[in-house]
Amino acid sequence: MHDEPIRVLLADDHPVYRDGLAALLASVEGLEVVGTAEDGLAAVALATELQPDVVVMDVQMPGLDGIEATRRLTTASPHIGVVVLTMAEEDATLFSAMQAGARGYLLKGANQAEITRAVTAVARGEAIFGPSIARRIADFFAGAPAAGSAAEQAFPQLTAREREILELVAAGRSNPQIASTLFLSPKTVRNNVSNIFAKLHVADRAEAIVRAREAGLGH
Repeated sequence: MHDEPIRVLLADDHPVYRDGLAALLASVEGLEVVGTAEDGLAAVALATELQPDVVVMDVQMPGLDGIEATRRLTTASPHIGVVVLTMAEEDATLFSAMQAGARGYLLKGANQAEITRAVTAVARGEAIFGPSIARRIADFFAGAPAAGSAAEQAFPQLTAREREILELVAAGRSNPQIASTLFLSPKTVRNNVSNIFAKLHVADRAEAIVRAREAGLGH
């Protein structure tokens, strides 16, 4: 096995990204790209046919998404490792991918070295996650600061992520500070803050802070 290249299948619905990634990985000594798929169904079919060592899987694809494709693939061929490579930063997507059997999870901002390391590690049977992902997994299992039960009881209409962000808003954190703390993109934080304002029926950040602090958040 160690003398043979690691055989990789790529699944991504964006042809430019898929082709670029294929070229990038094919240029790495010890890796061989044996096929590409443009959706989840094709990924499962090709993986069944080609039996690669590793499938690099996008999440958001038409027809069959990457989570369900991973579940089907790892059920049928548990010896094939799956590395999820996605734009999706949400904890729900991360943990769904893990539950489906993915052994690696990277964000699409990952560089060539990170992707190569993940593919190589997963081919050896290891599990590997990007630094920010690993930190969030550790925080999750340590019970680290998600917004607590006070937020849950006061604002049941918010998602867990929105409550977590509201807790930090109430503590006076700016959007960039929240993004850094939670290892999220600024755009993701902005979208969540907008959703919070809409769900709480508040006009601005100051009003949201008042509401949150009245509920015991941010102290």
